[in-house]
Order: sequence, then structure tokens, then C-alpha cells
Amino acid sequence: MRDTKPLLATSDFPAIFRKQPDILQINLGYLCNLSCVHCHVNAGPKRTEMMSQATLEQVLAFAQAAKVHTLDLTGGAPEMHSHFYMLVEAARGLGIKVIDRCNLTILEDSRYPGLAEFMAAQQVEIIASLPCYLEENVDKQRGKGVFKDSLKALQRLNKLGYGQPDNSLQLNLVFNPQGAELPPEQKNLEQAYKQHLLEHYGIVFNRLYAIVNMPIQRFGSVLLSQGQFDAYLKLLRDNFCQANLAHLMCLNTLSIDWQGFVYDCDFNQMLSLPLGAMPKAQVHITDINLETLAGKTINTAAHCYGCTAGQGSSCGGAL
Repeated sequence: MRDTKPLLATSDFPAIFRKQPDILQINLGYLCNLSCVHCHVNAGPKRTEMMSQATLEQVLAFAQAAKVHTLDLTGGAPEMHSHFYMLVEAARGLGIKVIDRCNLTILEDSRYPGLAEFMAAQQVEIIASLPCYLEENVDKQRGKGVFKDSLKALQRLNKLGYGQPDNSLQLNLVFNPQGAELPPEQKNLEQAYKQHLLEHYGIVFNRLYAIVNMPIQRFGSVLLSQGQFDAYLKLLRDNFCQANLAHLMCLNTLSIDWQGFVYDCDFNQMLSLPLGAMPKAQVHITDINLETLAGKTINTAAHCYGCTAGQGSSCGGAL
């Protein structure tokens, strides 16, 4: 896989500055039961990087001290971490909201019985990847059989109360474009998803998040191999929207990697771009001084145009 970091380093992206962090996005490791084409983490079944229990405990201690209101768990497949249950229960015991970024198929894996039921009992918000509502497109992007397993998982979640209008259990879906283009308008796409999934499969959900594919790791390598990398960067730059700067996720979120190092966002983490407040070296969560973070510059590069292009994009969809 070709490294896209040198191609993204030079950028005239506008300076942005951090607010007080109240969300921690935790990458528990790169192990995943899928190997999706659009994955910016390059996760897969053969990856071995996983957060240690000691680091998990440091994350929890930091979250409590920082008074963050949300832990946003990602991977890989975060549910494959051996201490996933412990982390969720501990965070909920501290009154911290937990988001699980789920690929859905893991809920149908026989190695993880009762996973969906556990998350429902813990009131975990699920943000689930379903890059299209058509089987052919999903299987092309994520692997054969993924669409059918995803439907089974969604139906399982619906039976537990997720996505139901009279239930507080939140189920949000994520759309990613098939290739080197921007997502369509999120509101209209959400309506199309809801209509199709309800009419054909009886599935309901709360919101759809339309997220831009980032030109890094696996997707960046695909762009390079197809000769589309420069054109895609130009597409992102040409669609820059100044108004999106005030709503970027990185303003109030810290990203923590599986070793406990801190970054301005998940994408910077994948590019090994150090925290803007400490631009010359990686900094560990045990060495962070919260009082020095607010107002500090966020480290940016050319990929940041992906979050500000068109309707904008964050881990919570359009801005």
C-alpha cells in the first residue's frame, strides 16, 4: 500500500483552533472482520494492534478528569476488543455516553453472542456503516454477503428497540460514496434510505450520516493506483465551504490511538500527524495538560478539505 502522507503534507488550509475537548474518540485497534475498500484505517482480520488494558484504564481516568460527556469507540471493529464490555460498562458507570461505530456484520458473528443485547442494556448509541441500500453496491465495497448480514443485524437491533420512534436507543447509519466523488445531499439521501429499507425489509433507523471518503490509507492507495489522487484532492479543494469551519468535529474532540497517543482527529491519527498543541512530537494521554489545549492550533493538511467540501463531513455526517 502506497503512503499518501507526503502528498497531503503541503496545504494552505485555513488555521483552526481547538475548544475545550468534551468528546474522546478512541481507536481500540485495527482488528476487523472486514476489509472495506473505503477504509481509511486499513483495518482487517490480520491486524494485531489492540489497546492494552492498562491504556484503557488510562483513557477512562482521563475521560473522568476531563469531564468529557462522550466516548466514541472505533477501530477496526471495536467490539472485537477483548475488554470492550469492561470499557463500556465502566464508562456508563461514570455517566459517560458511549457511541459504538459498528460495521453491523459483527453482530451476526457467532463468536460474539449477545453483543447487540449488551449494547442495548447499556444504552449505547450505534453508528452503523451501510454505504448503500442496494446489495450489489454494498458487497462491491465491503465484501460478498455483507449486505445480507447487515440487514439481519439491523432487524435484530430494531427488535431490541433501536431506531424505533418510541424508544431512546439511537441507531444511525453511515453512507460513503462508492468512489472519488462527494456524497449527495444528506437530507434527501436519508429519506431515500428510510423509504427503501422500510418498504423492502421493514427496517427503521434514526438518522443517516453522509461521510466523505478520505484520501488516506486504503482508499488513498486505491486513488493512487487508479491515477485519481490529484483529481480527487482538487475536487475537495474546489468545493471548500468556509462556513463549515465553525462546525468541524476536531474543534471539541480528541482522538486517541490504540497505544494511547493523542491526535487532533482520527484522520490525523492515521497519518501520524501529531497534536497541533504539541507539533513536534507524539504526546501520550498521560502527558496531556487539559488547561493548555483550549485555543491551540489544530494540525491540518490537504485531507482537511474533505471535511469542509460541499455540505461538509464529520463523523456525525454533514455539517
